[in-house]
Amino acid sequence: MEIAQEIAQNFGLEWPKFIAQVLIFGIVYFVLKQKAFGPILSMLEVRRKHIEELEADRKKVKEKLAAAENEAKELRLAADKEASRLIEEARASANALREKKTQEATAEAGQIIAKAREATQMEREQAFAELRRDFGRLLVDTTGRVTGKVLTKSDQDAINEEAAAQIAI
Repeated sequence: MEIAQEIAQNFGLEWPKFIAQVLIFGIVYFVLKQKAFGPILSMLEVRRKHIEELEADRKKVKEKLAAAENEAKELRLAADKEASRLIEEARASANALREKKTQEATAEAGQIIAKAREATQMEREQAFAELRRDFGRLLVDTTGRVTGKVLTKSDQDAINEEAAAQIAI
């Protein structure tokens, strides 16, 4: 103990003051613990819990965002598929309509050609009939001049029929 007293004297330690300071420190510590540290620690605990809640909410929001992005991606894919299907249907419809219109145009062109052939045939027949009449008239006139006699209606018809038969050959 002598050594302790010697050290205490070298450092200027006075026991009554030291004990008073320890008691004052204990009282200050007790008061601070009750009045300052307790509320500060409880406030820090509340903040820690609040931060944990915010972190949990952030994770939930992040998960919801990921789910929403996946859903949006799926919706885009579905919309793309639907758009592709509609485009293909439109193409098929356009091809069918084009084919139908082509067939209608071909049929109409065939009808026009048939009518043109028919009209040409009728004009040809009319021209041929007119040619027969003219030829028959010329033949009758020529025969009448060559023979020098006036031909009767029955003579003219006979000559026309004979000339028409030979022309048709």
